[in-house]
Amino acid sequence: MDKKRVLVKFSGEALAGEDGHGINTKILKYIAMEIKSLVDAGIEVGLVIGGGNIVRGVTAAEDGIIRRTSGDYMGMLATVINAVAMQEACEHAGMKVRVQTAIKMEQIAEPYIQRRAVRHLEKGRVVIFAAGTGNPFFTTDTAATLRAVEIGAEVIIKATKVDGVYDKDPNKYADAVKFDTISYDQALDDHIKVMDDTSIALAKDNKLPIIVCDMFKAGNLLEIVKGDYTNCTVVK
Repeated sequence: MDKKRVLVKFSGEALAGEDGHGINTKILKYIAMEIKSLVDAGIEVGLVIGGGNIVRGVTAAEDGIIRRTSGDYMGMLATVINAVAMQEACEHAGMKVRVQTAIKMEQIAEPYIQRRAVRHLEKGRVVIFAAGTGNPFFTTDTAATLRAVEIGAEVIIKATKVDGVYDKDPNKYADAVKFDTISYDQALDDHIKVMDDTSIALAKDNKLPIIVCDMFKAGNLLEIVKGDYTNCTVVK
């Protein structure tokens, strides 16, 4: 097995499916089974899920009625809703799961404590990190990279709706070219939206590879942790 501890980042929008909003329980179940394949293979798994299926802070603040700080806190709370739903789906699939939040809400989840998170992972529990970094103006991409570095993950897997990074939108352009690998500097200099610039810079500083893959290709996550990068793009 190539990897022992990984952090997987899912977008909140992915949970909504074709509805575009809310939580699709069939997708929840699918993701849970993909995570279970990693756990069954002995991989320690951390998860970060966005909140865009419920509310995005930047979008909520666009017309000026809601301040950006408040919008971002709303987005953080949305990630907690998704984390609790994902916890239920993973437990239903037979896994042991803990949710840790960057904003204290003890009735719902544990507060984020790095040492406790690592201990959960060592015991074979899936840890879902919610509420972003706990600070406005930082995305869940940045939160995912930060948590990955803190828990000592060997790689961060960004599970998206496409099978990697292209030079242009493959849904719009038939001649779009997929990158097998790109450098952190190329992603930053060419504004290739693998993740936001803050998260890429943090990954670069800590030599943390980012792997972008299609979350809807069954078995993809397990292939990646085994070292098969055929259906993805590696940023390093």
